[in-house]
Amino acid sequence: IRVEGVVQGVGFRPYVYRLATELGLAGWVRNTSRNVRIEVEGPHDKVREFLSRLPAEAPPLAHIHDVAVGDSSPCNATRFEILESVFEEGGGQLVSPDIATCPACLAELGDDADRRYRYPFTNCTNCGPRFTIITDMPYDRPSTTMAAFTMCSTCRAEYDDPANRRFHAQPNACPVCGPSLRLLDGDGREMPCGDVIVRAATLLSEGRIVALKGLGGFLLACDATVPAVVRELRARKQRPSKPFAVMVRNVEEARLHCELTPEEESLLLSPAAPIVLARWRRESSICRDTAPGLAFLGIMLPYTPLHHILLREFSRPLVMTSGNLSEEPITAETQEALTRLHGIADYFVSHNRPIHSQYDDSVLMLVGGTTHMLRRARGYAPYPIELSFDSPPVLAVGPQTKNTFCLAKGRRAFVSQHIGDLDSVETLDHFEHTVELYRRLFRVDPAVIAHDLHPDYASTSFARRFAGEGLVTRAVQHHHAHIVSCMAENRVDEPVIGVAFDGSGLGSDGHIWGGEFLVCDASVSRRAGHLEYLPLPGGDTATLRPYRIAAAYVATLFGEQHLGRSRFLVDALTDDERRVVLRQVDTGLNTPLTSSMGRLFDCVAALAGVRNTIDYDGQAAIELEMQAHRYAGVAAAHRYAFGLERAGDVHVVKVAPLLDSVLRDVSSGVATPLIAASLHEAVTHMTVDVCTHISQETGIRTIALSGGVFQNRILIETVPARLRDAGFRV
Repeated sequence: IRVEGVVQGVGFRPYVYRLATELGLAGWVRNTSRNVRIEVEGPHDKVREFLSRLPAEAPPLAHIHDVAVGDSSPCNATRFEILESVFEEGGGQLVSPDIATCPACLAELGDDADRRYRYPFTNCTNCGPRFTIITDMPYDRPSTTMAAFTMCSTCRAEYDDPANRRFHAQPNACPVCGPSLRLLDGDGREMPCGDVIVRAATLLSEGRIVALKGLGGFLLACDATVPAVVRELRARKQRPSKPFAVMVRNVEEARLHCELTPEEESLLLSPAAPIVLARWRRESSICRDTAPGLAFLGIMLPYTPLHHILLREFSRPLVMTSGNLSEEPITAETQEALTRLHGIADYFVSHNRPIHSQYDDSVLMLVGGTTHMLRRARGYAPYPIELSFDSPPVLAVGPQTKNTFCLAKGRRAFVSQHIGDLDSVETLDHFEHTVELYRRLFRVDPAVIAHDLHPDYASTSFARRFAGEGLVTRAVQHHHAHIVSCMAENRVDEPVIGVAFDGSGLGSDGHIWGGEFLVCDASVSRRAGHLEYLPLPGGDTATLRPYRIAAAYVATLFGEQHLGRSRFLVDALTDDERRVVLRQVDTGLNTPLTSSMGRLFDCVAALAGVRNTIDYDGQAAIELEMQAHRYAGVAAAHRYAFGLERAGDVHVVKVAPLLDSVLRDVSSGVATPLIAASLHEAVTHMTVDVCTHISQETGIRTIALSGGVFQNRILIETVPARLRDAGFRV
């Protein structure tokens, strides 16, 4: 019997052993680097029962994709046993992500009669570290970072006992033989103390910032209820307003701070235990400095024993944010943390279990009952996406910002955990290390390397290094990639109308795209519509100052004299900046053209006085969305409109009518929430209108929506609903 899927590191071999023994079958089970192999022999009815129950009663963390059965001659075995793992050439085995602490381990943590009472590295076959400690397959202790820890006799007895839930639990450990904590001050000096976690809780209650080494790296923690402490963390981390996630003790406490739906509670309590963006209660004691200007809070529950013990000692919510500077990889090892987080953390809680792969927290949101993944990492990666077609071995290296990469082979696409922006040496090292790890774990030697069309991306340079090794490289247009990824995830094979709305991506004509309507399949793409081109003064740097984008758009569409129609724009623009922007618009110097929907949201945010400058990507658009949530129900009564023209076989969406309405309302003192909601309604109506025109020309009735703009809750709800009302499949 060959079992394919996530069947290593999830208690599968012990489960097989117990099932076979219960049925009186002889034989063996073993891990290989490709799958799990089983041989059973015994009475026909018992073998049939074994085959029936094998997938049906598998451990909760196992994901069985295929069971292949063949007959062989009996070996006349007299017992069932677990054999040593073996390496096999060829396809790789699947790897489990790290899993949140299970109820049984949690009970042991709180039982003062248990030998693992308050032990911060408690785990079993149903929970604990997996991906972050694996160095190679098959999954056995020597192929993990636990190899340095020799089990004591008691742990070994658990490991060898088929009736124990730690039977063949590779990270098994206890206070006698396992990893241990230590507390360091900001200069790396060890601080003697009776209980590291109790001392850390005391420091947090005194307003200190503490770096905690977790599953995939260090997290920075502080009291989330004290504004001065949160502001101090922001100042030290150079993160003026980007939202922080908050960890609370349990789901009951989470309900005090957020208006949770049953589906959101289920996500929080799931084995993945992600950060969930949920509506923030006004009466919450979590200070607004954790997520300034936002109506939704990133909230999570403890997912390691260390977190559970700490939250029992420290009774208030904790900010828990990645131990790094913005978009650099999370810091994984102690010496590195002492250097990179020096001056940010006052104290460090570290341990001596090495982290082989850095791993951020995953971030999800639920809209209309559907889960949307905003950052895929802990609890989800490296689970593969199952494809509807057979892929050759391919490495797709991803974009420059918010990078993830993908290795595909056969019917599996292994999407990496969140890597970050490839602008620093540290992130590039993390990227290359993780690519190599995935290639080794999943036994994929790519024959083709796909990269973005942009020649200056670090990921493009990485891909082109392999051209000299005889590998084929393929440039892929950014927005075509957006749509094909959506198609693959939803197992759509037929041609679609792809709507890709985001901030930027190099187009095939050399301009910056971002408001695109594509007719495409997995191989080819034709641009069928887009927002009209407008100037972006200063290129990417303009995104940091949306008021400059607004000035360029208004001057281009209506003339310099119309800049005064928005008092917010007048206040933001200095005389020198006004002259520079107008000169750039006139000459085109360092002013690429863009069709970006993201930049249009930035423009309206500046015109309406929502946000002139940004501290993190998408901030202006996000805060504009927050304004719209206050008025979304009446937006239809005050709808703005885009224009629509044809340029050959391409639909060009004209922005001037919409911006003229925005300027009219701003100058008339119309409430900002109504302006914001009206923009969202106009985008929804325009999207349906353009898709309808393209569908009439092509006969295509399937729509794929992708791009960062579709992380906007209002658009996620309204655009698919209106398209379905119009008879489209979305």
